[in-house]
Amino acid sequence: MADDLFLGETVDPASHERTGDRLDYDPADLTTHGVIVGMTGSGKTGLGVVLLEEALRNGIPTLVLDPKGDMTNLALRFPRLSPEEFGPWVPEGSDATETATMWKDGLASWGLDGTHVGALADNSNVTVYTPGSSAGVPLNVIGSLAAPATDDEEAMNDEIEGLVSGLLSMVGITADPLSSPEHILLTNLVARAWTDGKSLDLGQLVQQIQDPPIRKLGVLELDSFYPAKERTKLAMKLNGLLASPSFAAWAEGVPMDMDQLLSTGSGPSGTGAACSVIYLAHLSEEERQFVVTLLLSKLVTWMRAQSGTPNLRALVYMDEVFGYVPPSAAPPAKKPILTILKQARAFGVGMVLSTQNPVDLDYKAISNAGTWMIGRLQTERDVGRLKDGLENSSGDVDVDALTGTISGLGKREFVLHTTKGKEPRVFTTRWAMDYLAGPLTKDQLGSLPGQPDEAAVSSAATSDSAATVPAADRPVEVGDDEVSVAPEVADGVTVRWVDPAAPWLPEVGGDPESTSYRAGIAARVELLFDETKADLRHSEEFECVVVELGDTFDADELVAVDYDDRDLREAAPERAAYRLGDAPIDTKSFFTAAEKAIKDKLYRDQTLTIRANAALKLYSRPGESEEDFAARCEAAADAGADEDAAKIRKRLESKMGTVQKAIEREQIRIDELESKASDSKQHELISGAGDLLGSLLGGKKSAKSILGKVKGVSSRRKQSSAAADRVEAALAKVEQKEMELGDLEAELADAIADIAAEWDDKAAEVEEIEVGLEKTDISVTQLALIWLPH
Repeated sequence: MADDLFLGETVDPASHERTGDRLDYDPADLTTHGVIVGMTGSGKTGLGVVLLEEALRNGIPTLVLDPKGDMTNLALRFPRLSPEEFGPWVPEGSDATETATMWKDGLASWGLDGTHVGALADNSNVTVYTPGSSAGVPLNVIGSLAAPATDDEEAMNDEIEGLVSGLLSMVGITADPLSSPEHILLTNLVARAWTDGKSLDLGQLVQQIQDPPIRKLGVLELDSFYPAKERTKLAMKLNGLLASPSFAAWAEGVPMDMDQLLSTGSGPSGTGAACSVIYLAHLSEEERQFVVTLLLSKLVTWMRAQSGTPNLRALVYMDEVFGYVPPSAAPPAKKPILTILKQARAFGVGMVLSTQNPVDLDYKAISNAGTWMIGRLQTERDVGRLKDGLENSSGDVDVDALTGTISGLGKREFVLHTTKGKEPRVFTTRWAMDYLAGPLTKDQLGSLPGQPDEAAVSSAATSDSAATVPAADRPVEVGDDEVSVAPEVADGVTVRWVDPAAPWLPEVGGDPESTSYRAGIAARVELLFDETKADLRHSEEFECVVVELGDTFDADELVAVDYDDRDLREAAPERAAYRLGDAPIDTKSFFTAAEKAIKDKLYRDQTLTIRANAALKLYSRPGESEEDFAARCEAAADAGADEDAAKIRKRLESKMGTVQKAIEREQIRIDELESKASDSKQHELISGAGDLLGSLLGGKKSAKSILGKVKGVSSRRKQSSAAADRVEAALAKVEQKEMELGDLEAELADAIADIAAEWDDKAAEVEEIEVGLEKTDISVTQLALIWLPH
């Protein structure tokens, strides 16, 4: 497994200062591909160079498509960091000594020096290929009409489509593979030859257009579908390519061989990885489309022949992807690019696309890109377009916050956003070890250091093909208990080969790198859990494999795995040795017994655990968490408590109402009595005031008259006192009633508290119960004999 890629350091978005925290990136994450976006001057090219340097330092071969010529800088490696090394490459008017010093100091600020540059140069090899030109290392594109070494019909068809689309674009024909007669004819001609194992050249193809070796296309006669006159026009256009002196270079140079372009052990020291830069700056747009389409179509064929791996086997980098995967058009290169983005992960091939403008990319097409590195953007429109793309492709990221951060980025600062669940980080790229001289012209390529000449590259390709035979042709070692042909399997039994990239393969003792295959059984079973009292009818899909097959099937050896149809391939691998075992896989009864044994084991062992609350007559649902079920029980208990409390409240509230009405009546009576008592007291004071005293002091009143006065005063005082007594009695009654009301309120509170406690206890009465299976509820929907790399 490769080390992390050292891309730079995180920075404080506010101060733009480095934090000291290295930004290390797991290269395996690039199997889900990446996008680099940034305006001119953002440092996007430097980031791409650093990313490729780190891949090469980790022994990962790289294929670099270079439309502008910037990525040729990967060959400018100066271990001594001397002015003499920099001199030929610094811009006119610049000082080589100052440049060398700047580069040395820049590397030192990141803990790097000339030894690191030397190690990169010793352990990787940069070759700049120039299709259609001998300025660099020529690449034989037309020679790619040779039949590919593959039995994968889908891969072959895709390569043919890419070849034909690119070839037609060279002569100015935009063709639909499904409706264009030009495209359909050429596709059939190439497919016919390649299916027979025969190669073609462009001259032969031109001849066959005029005199096709076929008479029908589909159900129509060829002349009706594509008349001879129209075929001649097509032949003349293609022949014009052959007749052009400038086109001769397209048939010269190193073959377009992916094993060579993505070789390992290609550094000067015999270790490391190849960096194949495909220089396209000298080509027209049509020619670039042709080269990119054909190259990536061949890459798709090559990758499908590789074994599966979760690690990054090879990295494809495309600088300035404008025009190749647009949102509203389908240029020839778009299909192989999309194929790589959708399928390459299983084969350990990653692709990184770089562009200045977000509008260049079909965001729906690259919605599965797992990594985005976003630099400064030119306009608010670009930021808005990028926001749309991130919303389509990046899951639950806070896009508004992210785009706000992007708007404040400085030079060489990028936001790293991945779909791995980490928060977006702002970082600045480390100093590149390769000298960033800017785009190189075609004339400068011949002076690049470390470039092999054509003879050396051709010789290396020839010797490599002899020493490293393509996977389809390499002999496989066969042990004493193995055979090279898959043993016969009973009629009617599905046979599949486990994809080496299947994530569960290690769980069952598999080895994705092995060419030795062992027989096993994979089963997919539908389980129906049915429980009437719980109102439960729940279906589950159970998948398992058994890899230890004996003369009798042992279901106790099954391992539950989560496999899908992608994990089981219909086509046999090209290189495989099959281990002979004791299992009678050629008899139908073995598989019948296996199916029965699996069903019996699941009947015995497989249960569904749910939670039950008998007091509330509630049952949990499959997948419902303990907390959610508890909340549901509490809600039901609260409802029951409310219902009981309502009954108690209704009974006691009636009594409380009666008491409250009595209090109200007494209060009215008190008000009346207090009013009368007040009147009596006032009359006593007014009428009797001074009467007795006046009689005593007058000296002329008789004792009887004085006594009469005394009796009058006493009577009035008795009346006043009686009125006060009646008020006191009424107040006492009110107090008594209020006490009765308090008692009723206390009784209500106690009753409600008891009810709440009772229902809380009911809510807590939860237990787990196991729901088993009936034999009729178990259905085996798939049973296959599988071959596992072991």
